[in-house]
Amino acid sequence: MNAFVKKFIGTRAFYASVLAMLVPMIVQQGITQFVNLLDNVMVGALGTTPMSGVAIVNQIIFIFNLTIFGGLSGASIFGAQFYGKGDQEGLRYTLRFRLVFSLVVCALGIGVFLLFGESLFSLYLNEEASAPEEIAATLGYAKDYIAVMLFGLLPFAVNQCFSSTLRDVGETFSPMMASVIAICVNLAGNYLLIYGSFGFPRMGVAGAALATVIARWVEMGYLLLRTYRHRKQFPFVQGLFQNFRVPLPLVKQIAITGTPLLLNETLWSIGTAAVNMCYATRGLEAVAATNINSTVWNLFSIVMAAMGNAIGILSGQLLGAGDISGAKDTVRKLLFFSVSANLVIGGLIVASSPFIPYIYNTEPSVRLTATHLLMVSGSFLPLSAYTQGTYFTIRSGGKTFVTFLFDCVFTWVVSLPIAFCLCQFTGLSVVLVFFFVSAADLIKAAIGTVMLVSGVWAKNVVGGSAGDPPAAQASP
Repeated sequence: MNAFVKKFIGTRAFYASVLAMLVPMIVQQGITQFVNLLDNVMVGALGTTPMSGVAIVNQIIFIFNLTIFGGLSGASIFGAQFYGKGDQEGLRYTLRFRLVFSLVVCALGIGVFLLFGESLFSLYLNEEASAPEEIAATLGYAKDYIAVMLFGLLPFAVNQCFSSTLRDVGETFSPMMASVIAICVNLAGNYLLIYGSFGFPRMGVAGAALATVIARWVEMGYLLLRTYRHRKQFPFVQGLFQNFRVPLPLVKQIAITGTPLLLNETLWSIGTAAVNMCYATRGLEAVAATNINSTVWNLFSIVMAAMGNAIGILSGQLLGAGDISGAKDTVRKLLFFSVSANLVIGGLIVASSPFIPYIYNTEPSVRLTATHLLMVSGSFLPLSAYTQGTYFTIRSGGKTFVTFLFDCVFTWVVSLPIAFCLCQFTGLSVVLVFFFVSAADLIKAAIGTVMLVSGVWAKNVVGGSAGDPPAAQASP
């Protein structure tokens, strides 16, 4: 028993240091996801069709968001390890890299939405399972929503650049406060613009989009202002915009390490969107029910998400400092903590699943399907916590090609074929299809366990100074 406790449970000081990082992230994500839920409910009050239109757009925006996350992830590996060795110049270079990358992705994303948006949205509309007038109305709502949301892509990307860099150095309070302020703006904007309260125009789904866009610009303004007002605390921002120089050797290192992560997040998000397209073959009711499930699940899974980030950051800092054994010990204890916590949270999802769908103004059949989907989600939450923690662990040591195989390839080779075959060649309900897709993660968990036990992930990737190639110092 003592051996088990020593191996999987940390000291009070250990958990105090973890919670100091974890709590702000949980608060930030918790408030964000709670307001996303309220936003979803407010749009849902307009009816199932508007809610479905917004949900379809958000599936495509999800791909853009994950592309940003993926591109920044490679830089974050180096950022956390540069901070671990006290290299502020290296941090500055990684932030510049993130900003340039994000601007390029924003330009490409806007172009894709303008040229191909309607065609992409139509992929989620099954003419055989829904009435023509419902499909036309849903597509109309989707087009109204994306027309406004395009103006929020740039501030979202910039926010992610600064927030991820601050988290790399253990500063989670500033991103949390930025999110709290943005959330308040978003919530007030939703109330005023969706329904036309206090003399404001009743804009419906376009109002929901406008409130989100305004909130993102406010969030960006606050985050930039606070970071620059505390330049002594965050010296990596000093001289950040004097030029956009990043040493070519470091660019190559980030590209080599980060490209698999970029491909992973982008292709994984496309694969996930494709899985949801399979669910959509069951009709707009399935689209609405899966939207309710994913929105509620996002709220309940904030501890899992925060723990994954904490595992990646803390293990990355220890690896950068050369403490390999400490990194392994920290990962083992945090994984145990994450799975245990999410076992309790998953139980809460299952217990509350019959009641949560009633906050939506939708048909009884949609509520019933959403209840069953939530039961499945809650049951598999501990498994998801384990696989996500494993993913961030492997990534922290720079094993990005392995994470590409572990996450993205798995989705395309296992999850998507299961969803496609069951939806196309069987009459199984969307709930049963969702169950089998979720259960497939048991295979991923087994693979992740082998990777963890082998210890091949525990590598220091910043042995030299910022910009150093593997064997030589970059010229100034």
